[in-house]
Amino acid sequence: MGLVRALSRVLLAGMFVFGGLDSVRDPRSKASKARVVTEPLADAVELDEDPEVFVQVNGAVQVGAGVLLGLGILPRLSATALAASLIPTTAAGHRFWEESDPANRAQQTIHFLKNAAMLGGLLAVVSSPRVPQPA
Repeated sequence: MGLVRALSRVLLAGMFVFGGLDSVRDPRSKASKARVVTEPLADAVELDEDPEVFVQVNGAVQVGAGVLLGLGILPRLSATALAASLIPTTAAGHRFWEESDPANRAQQTIHFLKNAAMLGGLLAVVSSPRVPQPA
């Protein structure tokens, strides 16, 4: 694995590990925003509607997959899991289109675009060519 590829995975993974740990430790801080995503999801798959549980599970996925990505273990699978966890996180947490205050709208737009950029990085990992391993 090249140095640049390894460094890019570590840098990309860091945000997920940090944010995921925060979600696992303090799901209450994100639960109210998460409801917009968790309630329809819970109805669709007939699960408990407690948004704190969804936030913690999403955080645990981010921590686990982030660590794997950072270590270069199953990078395509871990990047796919992170991408799947990032979509509802972004849809729930950064709804800039609902903000009426211009300053809040600008902040949420920046966060939305940051997450979109991270999604792009994850997709680059998923679609990167396999690196042959030495025998």
